[in-house]
Amino acid sequence: MSEARDAAGKRRGAGSLAYRVPDLGALELLLAVARLGSLGAAAREVGITQPAASSRIRSMERQLGVALVDRSPRGSRLTDTGALVTDWARRVVEAAEAFDAGAQALRDRRDSRLRVAASMTIAEYLLPGWLIALRARRPDTAVSLRAGNSAAVAERLLADEADVGFVEGLSVPPGLDSVVIAHDRLIVVTAPAHPWARRRRPLAAGELASTPLILREKGSGTRQVLDAALGGLARPLIELSSTTAVKASAVSGAGPAVLSELAVGEELSLRRLVSIPVDGVALRRDLRAVWPTGHRPAGPARDLLSLTRSRPDHPA
Repeated sequence: MSEARDAAGKRRGAGSLAYRVPDLGALELLLAVARLGSLGAAAREVGITQPAASSRIRSMERQLGVALVDRSPRGSRLTDTGALVTDWARRVVEAAEAFDAGAQALRDRRDSRLRVAASMTIAEYLLPGWLIALRARRPDTAVSLRAGNSAAVAERLLADEADVGFVEGLSVPPGLDSVVIAHDRLIVVTAPAHPWARRRRPLAAGELASTPLILREKGSGTRQVLDAALGGLARPLIELSSTTAVKASAVSGAGPAVLSELAVGEELSLRRLVSIPVDGVALRRDLRAVWPTGHRPAGPARDLLSLTRSRPDHPA
């Protein structure tokens, strides 16, 4: 019965090197025995016990169907067949070392740079702190940051122009995986002289929706969240491509705007802008890290991702 199982196993493995060729650990052990002339010394060199080393040599002999090592009280020496197998093993191990060196070179190349794409609010108000922390962890990694709206971030990731991205929209663009790293709240702001700043009652959601606002361009996460929350927006009063530009326009008195609370803390504390309460609408959104589906961040990108989820630089 055992012979039948062995024969079936051999038939199943006939085309598989993994079945017929010993693993690298066994080959390295054999080379150590050849060099040191002692199974015990070889076991210590590779970091295993002598019984484990004996078991591994016996398993390799069964796998190959030949005797490799003669054991005696004076030590262990290779059989003639073992010496021949050792020569072959040396070539296999040298090829594996070359493979490992090549893989390390690829990792070093990957780890020498990090390309980040981020939507404007995250790029301006959160990423600087994260990147300072990353530099302390990986001082030799060169980081490039490209800021744009959430749609542009997705395009760069899918075109392999970025290793990891950060977006603020309602949904994850097709072709990307994501994880929520923080939450953010949008608030309505105006200059102190605007009529809304003197209101005694909160602004109704319908009035906000029907009022021309200073807005980010289509494709921005802020615009997407606001449009979805209100069920549509009036024609923009002004349409701008950055959070900073929208904020500056609101401070100048050009009109009301809707911005991340991350972006307007200083302006609110200095009374350069006033927050306007709104009834009947929730303007809360997720901030996400994103990457191409099936390619979870590795190396510096993985480290950056871990920093975004551990630092108290943003609202929870």
